[in-house]
Amino acid sequence: MASFRKIYILVSAALLISAVFVIFISTPLFNRSANNATTTVLDSSKFVTIERPVFKYGLKVNNLELKGGYVKHNQKFADLLEGSFVKSEIMNQLTLLPRGVFDFKKITASKKYTLIHQPDSLKTAIALVYEPNPVEYVVFHLKDSLVVENHEREIITEEKSVTGVITTSLYETIDAMNISRELTNKFVDVFGWQVDFQHLQRGDRFKLIYEENSVEGQPYSIGRVLGIYFEHLGNGYYAFPFDQGDGVDFFDEEGKSLRKALLKYPIEFTRISSRYSFNRFHPVAKVYRAHLGTDFAAAKGTPIRSVGDGVVLEARYTSSNGNYVKIRHNGTYATGYLHMSKIAPGVRAGTHVSQGQTIGYVGSTGLATGPHLCYRFWRNGAQVDALRVDLPPAKPVEKKNWKHFDDVMALTALKLQSIPFENEPVIVASR
Repeated sequence: MASFRKIYILVSAALLISAVFVIFISTPLFNRSANNATTTVLDSSKFVTIERPVFKYGLKVNNLELKGGYVKHNQKFADLLEGSFVKSEIMNQLTLLPRGVFDFKKITASKKYTLIHQPDSLKTAIALVYEPNPVEYVVFHLKDSLVVENHEREIITEEKSVTGVITTSLYETIDAMNISRELTNKFVDVFGWQVDFQHLQRGDRFKLIYEENSVEGQPYSIGRVLGIYFEHLGNGYYAFPFDQGDGVDFFDEEGKSLRKALLKYPIEFTRISSRYSFNRFHPVAKVYRAHLGTDFAAAKGTPIRSVGDGVVLEARYTSSNGNYVKIRHNGTYATGYLHMSKIAPGVRAGTHVSQGQTIGYVGSTGLATGPHLCYRFWRNGAQVDALRVDLPPAKPVEKKNWKHFDDVMALTALKLQSIPFENEPVIVASR
């Protein structure tokens, strides 16, 4: 009897499990509940579309309208809100906003902005986003009360390399290869006093290892230059970055610094339209006379940089020089920058400037037929050719640092050697 009961119980349990299983598998898949799902759909006519949230600038923008653009010349912040509705109390708060929170004078032409508003008839403003650069953006919340938030996008740094062969000139080769001007300037600054970049030869070639900073997948800026090889007229030149404790400098294989007291070029690398000469035909005065400077052709507004640390002696306008700046770098050297469209804010007689600092912008003021920079150079009070002056180099690698420098040099040379030129064998460095 006991055995019969056990069999009966087992059979009953099996039948029950089978029935539950049949019921389960016969139920439509979408009728099951999982992970706290709240929607049960019995047939296709009752499908529900769940809207995926879309975020922009940290704001949920579903069912909102975004109007993007770039700030126009002389456009003010209030102009960016034109065509939308902003509560009067929020407009009052904007006018009283302290400069420490946001300085509205920083709204400049060509910068990106985005207005976010409701799709109603008034186009009620929700927020306005101002982007001074690809990394930073400022969100002005305008819906209920004014809130200003500063944000920064993540910068991704990657190590990259590039090789190139000179076909006509460095300027045209760079343009053809679409290499950033920022990287070109770093390259030229390193070798500026060793190589005359205005007289390169067809077939000269180079390799660079560098860091590229990108934001949201788009290149933003150039970081450190990690090594350079340049071949000119069959001679190879290396540049190895090394920090002896007072900042990164570049050295050759013998530990000699490639840097000198002053940069060679006062603007981004470009073509020289007129060199230092004692007998040049002046295009405005229509006479032959000495031209004791070097003219660099460049577009109006191109930033002009001080070639070294120094004190501003003059920053003013004259009928011949136009807007110009003269800087004393030490007891021996001084430099001048003529025909500027405008002098940079804060640059005036007596102020200190640092190497690479923007002191003005290319123009055609004074006796000039077109936009260019006339660059002048004084040594012990006498004008000399800025591109041929013999400047003392910076200090070499100190003996105490040679072991470390030798390790850096060996690793960098190996990395450069492993980068072949296009259709060329790998270069082997001589040491």
